Formats: sequence, C-alpha cells, structure tokens
Amino acid sequence: MGSPMTEITEVVAAVLLRGDAAASEFLLAQRPPGKVYAGYWEFPGGKVDPGETLHQALVRELQEELGITVNDVWPWVCCEFTYPHATVRLRFYRIHAWQGAIAAIEHSAFAWLKAGAAACVEPILPANGPILQALALPPVYALSNAEENGVEAELLRIERALAGGLRLLQLRDKTLAPARRAEFARAVMALARRYERYERYERYERYEEGCAPRVCVLINDDQELARSVGARGLHLSSQQLWQLDCRPDFARVAASCHSAADLARAAQLGLDFVVLGPLLPTLSHPGAAGLGWAEFSRLVERSPLPVYALGGLQPEMLETACRAGAHGVALMRGWR
Repeated sequence: MGSPMTEITEVVAAVLLRGDAAASEFLLAQRPPGKVYAGYWEFPGGKVDPGETLHQALVRELQEELGITVNDVWPWVCCEFTYPHATVRLRFYRIHAWQGAIAAIEHSAFAWLKAGAAACVEPILPANGPILQALALPPVYALSNAEENGVEAELLRIERALAGGLRLLQLRDKTLAPARRAEFARAVMALARRYERYERYERYERYEEGCAPRVCVLINDDQELARSVGARGLHLSSQQLWQLDCRPDFARVAASCHSAADLARAAQLGLDFVVLGPLLPTLSHPGAAGLGWAEFSRLVERSPLPVYALGGLQPEMLETACRAGAHGVALMRGWR
C-alpha cells in the first residue's frame, strides 16, 4: 500500500469475460518490448489522464490497446500496489460484451484463460496476481438455513443445489446444538465430496495442477469444527473479524462486514472475500432498512476484496448487485 506521502497513479484495468459462469474465460495481454515489465502478462488498461473519468479512461484504453468499444462495465475490486517506479491504484472492471474484434495493438500477444485454473502464461504482473484468485469465486454464495428448514430438508436442498451447479456454501446454523451441527456439517461435507468427485470425473480437463476447489464449504465461526470435518473454508463473523491477529489457516477465509471499518479489517487480514449487508430489509433483521444500493456502492468502491451483497436479495438481483460493485450475491433463503 502507498504511504500518505506517496503520489498515487490512478489506473483502470479491464477483466474481459466470455462464456457462462460455470466455464468462464478471461483475457490477459502481454506487455511489449520497451515498456516497464516487458513480457509480463496483465489485464489491459492504463493510466487515467487528467480531466478523464474512470469510465472514459477505460473506454479509451481499450480502443487504443485492443481495438474494441465498450459501454457496459461493472465496477469490481480496487487495489493499491507499490512498484519500484510508482504506486498505482488499480480499479478493475468486469466486461461481458464489446463491439469489434480483439487485436493485440499495443501488446505482444493476448490469451484467454479459464477462471479458477492455473495460469498457463507467465510471468504475471505482480499487481494482477490476487485478481486471478478472485476470478475463481462463483457469483452465488449460499448460506445454509437448517435452523429454519430442518436438517433433513436442508440437506435435500443442498444436494439439489450442488447438482445444479452450486459451488460455494457457508454452513451457518450457529444455534443448532453442537452435536447436531457437527452431524449436519459432516453430512454436508459428504455431499460436497460426492459432487466434487462427479465433476472431476466428468470434466477432468479442468483439474490441472493449481485449480481452485470445485466445491468449497465454509464453516461459520468454528475453526475446530471446520478442521474436524475437513472443510476448506472458514467464515468469520464481524465480531470474530476484530478478535483475530492473523488470517486463519484455511484455503478460503471470508467474513461478514457491516461497515467501512469491517471491510478495511478484512483486507488487512488478507481474507479472500467478504459479504456486506444487510442490503435490503430481511426476515433476519426485522425493522432494519438496510444499506441500500447507493451506500453499498460507496462502501465497496475501493475494496481490494471481492464483496458479495447480502440481505433481502434474490437470484434475479445478481446483475443489479454486480453493477453496484459486488462480485455476486450471498443468499440464505433465495437459493435452490
């Protein structure tokens, strides 16, 4: 991160995406000879000129570098990185549609890579490395609700969702009796392993060395339970977020956030992603108005971590959430 006395160069970067959420690909471009970090691979983009808005700069850079025109862009994550020659603030935007054929006008080459797979090009520009991990996250983060639905019914719901493509699940249900919650967690992990083995068999080509887990279960607030059932992930409450001095040792660690301070703390601990809410009125928070989309956008504008919108949402609100700067939506009652 740049110090308060360091001049920061504003940069925009485009994550061009093609394909559906289950098999999406993103574009990287190779820096040409004569430039700093020549030969390194990066997301296309560049510096914001004086007097330009971020959107104007992104449109201009993509016309100059790739020969394409974009109009519809989704704000995503924002990272600061200090190189030997400069400190940059990189604002990444996700783009799903453009006009024109992509050409390597100002780059040596470009390549389409599978989201979640090991990068087959190298070296990657240092500031872009964490973005590759974030791209492996699916658009929907499901939260279990066995407390309301009953354990057996919730296991059936989870099995249907895994069969339908769900790949990121939080086992919440903190008010279940400890033994019952542990039994539920073991059953969920058995389902996750079954569907991961099935997809590994059906789509073996996606399992190159370094691929992200195809099914990831995060246990809410209980590291001991997570380790005992073999879960890859841990989800921290906003209270626990402030009680820890370092990131817990799990493949995926997320947290619940409700404020700018929470978001900054999650980034400081080096977590993988967060949920922010409640966004809209919910059954879990009766009488609370929620953040609303405008405040959500303001809070996530400079988040270096992918943020899932949480609270009162339905699957059909995914695009609305992404246009507001979210990575996706977190759902407790709205997923199937």
